[in-house]
Amino acid sequence: MGKISISDTRDYFLRDGEKFFYLADTCWSAFTNPSLEEWEYYLEYRGMQGFNAIQINVLPQHDRSVSENYMDPFEPLPDGGWDFGRRNEKYFDRAEKMVEMAVDRGFTPALVVLWCNYVRGTWGSKISPKRIIPMEHLEEYVTYVAERFGKYNPIFVISGDTNFEAEDSIAYYKTAMDIVKRVAPSSLTTMHLMGGLWEIPEVFVKSPNYDFYMYQSGHHRERQHLPYELAQKFYNMPVKRPIVNGEPCYEGLGSIGDHEKYGRFNSFDVRKAIWQSLLSGAKAGAAYGAHGVWSWQRGVREYGYAAAYSIPYDWRTALHFSGAFDAAFAKWIFEKYDLFDIKPANESLLNKSSEIRVSKGKDKIVIYAPFNAEIKLSAEFSSYKWEGIELRGRRIFKPKIEVDGGRLTVKTTEFNGDILIIGAKA
Repeated sequence: MGKISISDTRDYFLRDGEKFFYLADTCWSAFTNPSLEEWEYYLEYRGMQGFNAIQINVLPQHDRSVSENYMDPFEPLPDGGWDFGRRNEKYFDRAEKMVEMAVDRGFTPALVVLWCNYVRGTWGSKISPKRIIPMEHLEEYVTYVAERFGKYNPIFVISGDTNFEAEDSIAYYKTAMDIVKRVAPSSLTTMHLMGGLWEIPEVFVKSPNYDFYMYQSGHHRERQHLPYELAQKFYNMPVKRPIVNGEPCYEGLGSIGDHEKYGRFNSFDVRKAIWQSLLSGAKAGAAYGAHGVWSWQRGVREYGYAAAYSIPYDWRTALHFSGAFDAAFAKWIFEKYDLFDIKPANESLLNKSSEIRVSKGKDKIVIYAPFNAEIKLSAEFSSYKWEGIELRGRRIFKPKIEVDGGRLTVKTTEFNGDILIIGAKA
């Protein structure tokens, strides 16, 4: 079982001492919805694509799809709540079996300990108030989770979709983070934040138990500037940590609140969010989500959150969306060109567009352009050798470069789509 650690530069991961690009698929509902046979097929397919991590909610995801395999993790009460003093060991036995299957196939589990609907003082506490974990049961639950799963060297994602709305939530999450680090000190910790959130309480920013930043650029069409803007926010945090966009727009999901106007996100949207994140400071890796896999939908059937997200695709259909290969191709490029030393460098870009993102390493520069345009840079790169990648077709090409005085121009390409340009010092 590979152990994940943090580089000496504090901005990317290592697994067993080797550079590690975190590429996670999002399967929040894994422990409640798939059969073990479905889970095995899912793992084999994502493993073939190159994914190396899976994001899972330890407790039932509130907006999951309906499943015949559902079990309650605690003894149900007549009022719809749970008796948190009486665990359903069959639930956790099944969950551990699924984690073991994933680890055996080379995946690192990223396990959410406390999604916000189980925590007092968050926006999600209004969803199922009778299932909020009482503070007197918090230590018992978190200790159990850390002990039971810690032997698999997971990443523990302490929070899920949280916004720290009240002091209660801060107390819950600080307590949970400290317990996890005490019980499973070799596991990395992070927090999954509400979409758009970057202002984290100081007690966490300064905590030695908080290992890396994970943000959510989210699923609103009119907020797709957040992949790069949030990356920059976390890049400029007072405490340096690796940064991951843990929830960019999901492929196939409708723009939240206005999907009738904007429709669903597609593979281009996914590529754009991932590359803009990676080149803006969030270079430790990326997550991917398919609408139908994360909730584990079976067929076209009733879905309680369709008005917000649109109907999910059947999980088998969503599993084969092309955007997952685009996400995996980003990992391949990152490793192939050894981009682990890059840092945001949009100051080198002379174009006015903030959509074009630039990052520089010691002897290289990487540029992402979501549209076809001339890319203008300062002439300091005039001696570089250049390669281009048309991302939709994953085609390699030789870009045309012109140098004129103090400006280097990457000329308009023959492709009507997004491209990556990589320059290396000659």
